Amino acid sequence: MKDKERLQQVVNSILDSYHQHPDMVRVGKTTLPTREDIVNLVKDIQMLIFPGFIRQEPLGSLDLPYIIGQKTVSIFKRLQSYMEQVLCWEIAQDGANCYDNPSFAKRVEGIAIEFLELIPDLRDVLARDIDAIYDGDPAARSKQEIVLGYPGIRALSVHRISHFFYERKIPLLPRIMSEHIHSQTGIDINPGAEIGEGMMIDHGTGVVIGETAVIGKHVRVYQGVTIGALSPTRNANAFKAKRHPTIQDNVVIYAGATILGGDTVVGANSIIGGNVWLTHSVPPNSRVLWEPKTNKQSVCDEEMMLCPDVV
Repeated sequence: MKDKERLQQVVNSILDSYHQHPDMVRVGKTTLPTREDIVNLVKDIQMLIFPGFIRQEPLGSLDLPYIIGQKTVSIFKRLQSYMEQVLCWEIAQDGANCYDNPSFAKRVEGIAIEFLELIPDLRDVLARDIDAIYDGDPAARSKQEIVLGYPGIRALSVHRISHFFYERKIPLLPRIMSEHIHSQTGIDINPGAEIGEGMMIDHGTGVVIGETAVIGKHVRVYQGVTIGALSPTRNANAFKAKRHPTIQDNVVIYAGATILGGDTVVGANSIIGGNVWLTHSVPPNSRVLWEPKTNKQSVCDEEMMLCPDVV
């Protein structure tokens, strides 16, 4: 067989595979933004949140209003375009046309403006996240060092952006944002997770926080922590269920701890020790510790001074 014939067979084989796996092909369908488009959009949003730190553009007091104005308009136009594309794609899955709805474009424009209006509030929340890291990490020499170098604040900033679009049921964009920063930092936060202010993610590598997790204010999480689900069976209603734990205010979760289940609540002011495996609720002011010598966990109520063994 000649090389040209072999090459034609290769092409035919690849084309056949497209018919066998149509979910992996986008040909002649609604245009979607590329992953690179969304990543660049996120970086520009972060530039508005941390001016002079992201991409480290030289900014002066005279040119700052012009640069910020130009960047804001650019983000608005791209955000509006990308949201239209992903929403039209989603609507097309049901055989409908997004522009059959006369209010569609106005809705998209309103969400884009609403997000930009939220940026001062996002900066306030992230400032409290930075304070929490600075107060909780003796190795941090300055808050500027945290903004420039700490993966926890990078992951939280993108999460707080993606969560906005998740709440407004914008498809694709939130997940691509969160998976991008996951690949950069090793911190995997589903855009659906609700996270209060003053969150500290220290070191961060291997941290996983699931979609329906609810985390209160001033929570501290170390590397390798999983706040996850108990392997629910996939069905039509599974995504609506509360599958991930609730962590109340002022909880510390040390390295390697795994907390699972939608009914699991870790009470306020509790400490979860390293390598703990927790699938049930514990009351406020608890200490849950792993005792390697006895191969047991203990749950201690600090107010009642009780510490019964839990196998």
